Amino acid sequence: MKSKRMKVFYSLLSMAGMLASISPAHAGEALPTGTVPVSMTVTANVASNKRMPDISQDDIQVSRGKSRLQVTNWVPARGEHAGLDLFILIDDSVDSRIGLQFDDLRAFIQAQPATTSVGVGYMGNAAVQIVQDFTTDHAQAANSLRLPIGHPGAYGSPYLSVIDLMKRWPDSNNRREVVMVTDGIDRARRHLGWRLSITHKSSTDDDAQLNVDKAS
Repeated sequence: MKSKRMKVFYSLLSMAGMLASISPAHAGEALPTGTVPVSMTVTANVASNKRMPDISQDDIQVSRGKSRLQVTNWVPARGEHAGLDLFILIDDSVDSRIGLQFDDLRAFIQAQPATTSVGVGYMGNAAVQIVQDFTTDHAQAANSLRLPIGHPGAYGSPYLSVIDLMKRWPDSNNRREVVMVTDGIDRARRHLGWRLSITHKSSTDDDAQLNVDKAS
C-alpha cells in the first residue's frame, strides 16, 4: 500500500495449488499419541513465459526439523477439489485512508472464480466482526466493504482476531485462505507488557529487571 505514515500489507495464507496429506515417513511407524496426518495446500509458481511442469507425489519432499515426512496423497486443486473458502480480514484500527485502495480490493474479490466462496470481516477487540458470510456472489461480498473505524478496541490484535475466526470457521472440505489488510501491530501484546511492568513495580531490582525483559 502507498502511505507515508503506515504500511499495510496483505498476508496470503494457503494459496490455491495442490492438496497434500503428510505423515511420518518410516514405514510401519506408529503415530505418536494424539498425532494425525496433516493436509496442507501447496502452490507451485513458474515464470510467466514458462509452462507449469507436471508435479507428482514423488517430486515432493517434506521435513520437520531433521525428520523426513512422507507425502501420502497429492491431489490437484481442480474439478471437485477446486472449492476455496476465501476470507477477507480488514483491521479496524488502520487509517480510513485505506479506503482509497478498496477499488483494487473489490476488483480482486470479483475476479475470483465461481468455485471460490468469499467472506468479509473486520478485526478488533481480539475478535472478528463478520459483515459478509461466505458467498459465491462476489459482487455482494465486494459491496460489503466499509471504511475501518480507525480504533482497535481493547486488546486489539490481528493475530488474536485470526484465531477467533478459525475457531468459528464453518466445517467444509474446501481449501481455506485468509487475506489480511493490517499494519501488523499487535496492540494486545503492548498492553499486556505495560500491565506486567506496573504489576511488578514493587518487586526487587532483579525481579524488576526480569519484568522489563518480559515487556520488551
